[in-house]
Amino acid sequence: MTTETRGLPQSAKTFVAPDDVAAQPIDRIEGALQSKGLSVKPLIVGEGALLMEVHREAGLVDPEHAHPDHESICYLVSGRMRVVIDGDEFIAEPGATWIHRPGVRHYHETLEDSVQIEIKSPPRKTWG
Repeated sequence: MTTETRGLPQSAKTFVAPDDVAAQPIDRIEGALQSKGLSVKPLIVGEGALLMEVHREAGLVDPEHAHPDHESICYLVSGRMRVVIDGDEFIAEPGATWIHRPGVRHYHETLEDSVQIEIKSPPRKTWG
């Protein structure tokens, strides 16, 4: 297990039941201090990707950040978010998808309590 994947579910797992993984409250993203109202549930990790469920409370604004060593693909399950990527913004509603490419600055403002699914490739634990 590398430093980037320490604290994630074991790569050897093929199936993960809903109660096998607990949500983790987050206070840092990419090293930047994060306000309360964010939790991550790392569901499963493979050789090339991490699948996680992200819970966001209304009013949460992530610090602007970029990740130089991976990309993230996101899908909004429920709620509404303002997503700003490289200065472009849109309002995400359930069913919306977006990508954070390596090195591109971005942030989110949670307009309603939201749940998103996120895939990080290659797998990285970027929160604390």
